[in-house]
Parts: sequence; C-alpha cells; structure tokens
Amino acid sequence: MEDQQVAFLDLAVILIYMVAIVTAGLLSSMRKRKMSSDDYFLAGRGLNWAMVGAALFASNISTVHLVGLAASGFQEGLVWGNFEWMAAFTLILLGLIFAPFYFKSRISTLPEFLEKRFSPASRTFLAFMAIVGALFVHIGMSLYAGAVIFQTFFGMNVILSIILISVLTAIYTVAGGLKAVVVTETIQTVILIVGAAGLTLFAIFALPGVGVESLADLKAAVRPNQLSMLRSDGGGDAGLSWYAVFLGYPVLGIWYWCSDQTIVQRVLGAKTQYDAQAGPIFAGFIKILPVFVMVLPGVLAYVLFGDHITDANQALPVLIMELLPTGIKGLMAAALLAALMSTIAAALNSSSTLVAVDIVKRIWPDTGDRSIVRTGRIAAVVVMMMAILWSTQGDQFSSIFEAINRIAAALAPPISAVFLLGVFSKRGTQQAALTTLIVGFIAGAVFFSLDFVPQLSDQPMLITDTLGIPFMMQAWWLFCFCCVLFLLVSRFTPQPSERQLQYTWDNPLAVISSGRIEGVKDVRVLAGVLLITMVVLYVIFA
Repeated sequence: MEDQQVAFLDLAVILIYMVAIVTAGLLSSMRKRKMSSDDYFLAGRGLNWAMVGAALFASNISTVHLVGLAASGFQEGLVWGNFEWMAAFTLILLGLIFAPFYFKSRISTLPEFLEKRFSPASRTFLAFMAIVGALFVHIGMSLYAGAVIFQTFFGMNVILSIILISVLTAIYTVAGGLKAVVVTETIQTVILIVGAAGLTLFAIFALPGVGVESLADLKAAVRPNQLSMLRSDGGGDAGLSWYAVFLGYPVLGIWYWCSDQTIVQRVLGAKTQYDAQAGPIFAGFIKILPVFVMVLPGVLAYVLFGDHITDANQALPVLIMELLPTGIKGLMAAALLAALMSTIAAALNSSSTLVAVDIVKRIWPDTGDRSIVRTGRIAAVVVMMMAILWSTQGDQFSSIFEAINRIAAALAPPISAVFLLGVFSKRGTQQAALTTLIVGFIAGAVFFSLDFVPQLSDQPMLITDTLGIPFMMQAWWLFCFCCVLFLLVSRFTPQPSERQLQYTWDNPLAVISSGRIEGVKDVRVLAGVLLITMVVLYVIFA
C-alpha cells in the first residue's frame, strides 16, 4: 500500500469532480444578486422533502463513515451497523415529534427553539455546545480522516491534504450558504451510494476466488458473530452488546438527529411542514443502505485479505486498490471526497449560523441583514481554521469512528434530556433546562477526560476498562442522571408560562393521533412503514 502511483485516468476523474462540485455549489447561489440571511442560512426555506432527506443523509455520511465503518466491520462485524439502522428510529422521532414545532415556530437555529421553550440563557449555552460539537466532531475528525485516506492513496502530506480539502470546501460553503451546501450534498449522495455499492459488488464477485461460494461458506469464513447485528457476548472491545445499543444509541441519536444544528438545519430550510416531516423519514430509508455498502465491505475484506491486513483502518484502502479497475478507483476517491466535503460543509454552515444568529444578532439586535451574512462568512473561516488545528491531533485516537462516538456520548446526554423532556413535560422549567445543560456538559467532559487522558500514555481507560462501563452505557447513565436532575429542578422552580408550553405536546399519543390520516402519503403512515421495515431487518439479521 505504500508509494501508490495514481493512474492518469483516476487523477483526471478526481480533478474533474473537485472542479465540478465547487462550480455547482457556486452556481447554485448566483441566481440571486442580493442574498438575505434566510437565503444564506436556510436556502430561502424552499427545500422539498427529497432534498431535505438526501441532505440529511449526505451531511451525516463522511469519510469517517466510509473508512471507519469498513474498519469496524473488519474488526468486529455488522454490530457497528447499528449506528446506521438505529438512526432510522431517531429520524422517525425527528419527523413526527420535533419537526412540527421547528417548522411552526419559524426558527433559524435549534438554540432559538430552546429560547422559545425555556430561556435566552439556555439558547446561549446550547449554541456554545453546538459549536463545540461541530468543531470537534463534524469538521476536525473528518478533515483528519480525509487526509489519511489521501495520504494512503496519493502519498500527500497529511497537513497539505487538510489544508487543500479545507480551502476547496470553504470556497462554496462560505460564498453560497445552505443552498450551495444542499445542492452539492444532493449530487454527492448519488456519487457516494454508487461508489460504495460498486465496491461492495466487486468484493462479492471476488469471494469465489477464495473458496466462498455460498452464504454458508461466508459464515464459516468470518469471525464468530461477525455477521450478527445484535450480540449478547458483550459486543466486542467497544462493548456494543444488544442492550448497550438499544439504551445508549437513542441518547446519541436524539442529540445528533433531532437537536444538532449541523443536521437539523436542513429541516429548518424546508418549504412546507410536510417537507420538514417527510424529509427525515426519507433519510431513514436511505440509512438502511450503509450496513450493506459500508460495514459489509469490511467483513468481506476480512475474508478476502485478512491474512495481510494488519491495521483494520486499511480495510477500505486495500479493497479499493486490490479490486477496483483504473478509472473506477478515481470514482471511489471522488466518493470519499464527496462524503468528506459534504459533512464539513454542513458543519461549517451551521457553525456560521450559530455565531451570526444566536450570538451576534442577540448581542447587537440592530445588525443589518448584510452584516449578519458577512459575520456568518467570517465565522465559517475562523471555525475552519480552528478545526484544522484540532484535526492534526487525530492520530491520538486508535479509531476515528469510535472516537467521534465517544465524544458524542459525552456531549449528547444533557441535550437529549432537555429536548425530549422539553417537548413532553409541561412541568419542565427554564431553570431546569439551564442547570441540566451546564451540569451535564461538565459531567460529560469529566467522563470523557477520565477515559481519554490515560489513553494518551497507553494506560487503561478509567471508566471503560477499569470500571467496565463502555461508552454507550456511559451515555445511557449520564442521560438518566440528566433526566432526574431536570425533573428535580423543575419540581422546585416556578411553572413555565403558557407561551412556553405551546412548544410541548399535550400527551405522547398526540404525536400520532392529532388530525385525520390523509392517505398513504401521510407522514405517520410513512413512519409506520419505516418502523416495520426496520423491525423486519433486525429480525432477519439479529
């Protein structure tokens, strides 16, 4: 895998793609000579359900997923696919429970929703937490993962790769805003799925060459439980047992899919409430695919090349270099770049929105529309520069994909608790929300540090190894703590006003019982179909 020479055709495909995607992003935002803040941050609130769903998927999938899920499939198997399939359940929550409030309140950011439901102080602190998440999770680690891939394929220096990717993505994101991001994401979703599916097919066609002619042969060739989605053996080194998945993932998922600005900003830009609700359901159906085209290839890499892959992170590069013909390698590299740029662009745009709308506009409310857009662009550049610095520390983690979810497990519990109880508890108060966010953030940072700091010196992680609590269960117990804290503080503080309670459901059943079902296109029907589909898939692959 060292000193790979890039064929001219592959290089041409990559260069043409890079030029085309930047051009598409810039052209999408040039139709209007004067761009309002709604145009820049929310695409003029004109996105249909298909664009919302495709953008949700594309902004989620990154090079970290392509490389990390293949590596995890190689090392431990399909169990890591739960991070994809469980997302469908939380996308149902986004479409049915949260999207109606987000759309009706005409908010520009998720912290703005917390201000309407609770208080300005909650809005400010959530904006801070969201920027931290975008910087450390979405942008920084994605930059590092992309740099490692391009170093592997093309021998490019990691720092040079990070700078090049950053500049290209920032050009159309800073200039074009959310419209440019969503247009490019829609294109990239197609490229990404085609590239990943193509690699999977090439791997399947190569199986007879190593004596695997049937499903029975495949089961005999893999590690024990490598083809199982749900495991009762402890879930491997990461502790992904079936109960850790079902208890821990919803905590991460509610934060990521229902309350993270980087993701939900696509819903806020929807044309109608139906688009805002149907888009997440559509994304839920697309999330079925990664198990088969991103995790499964890692399992196949174990069968095909397990004898000479010493580092699981090389599973995807080995598959690409060994199986794909010239030209197709370039397409796959373009798919990797597509995933990388879409995630970074999404996080960059949401960060600029948070700074401009939730910080600058609130401190100086008389700031004009043009100044707000300019502030957002400056913020995007600053955040990108900080992310570049953080991304150079990516080699401190043994697994980038696991590292991202470890950070999420520390950040998500207080946010998930506040949002979930905020829309269902009429007794939830502004004091409870702020207390839970602050205390939960500190507790999560402490938990993460107690594991991460010893890891830097090759010592056992205190909570995961010494106490035997894997990161998914840490997320669950932190969530339970935050829920209890929220309810206790609410009990001893003044009740919320009627204005604040307009953003809560009368009861949990109102989510599906309010209003008559309007045919098969009704969001509740679509959500039911997705739910049944996921249950069937889990029964088959359990």
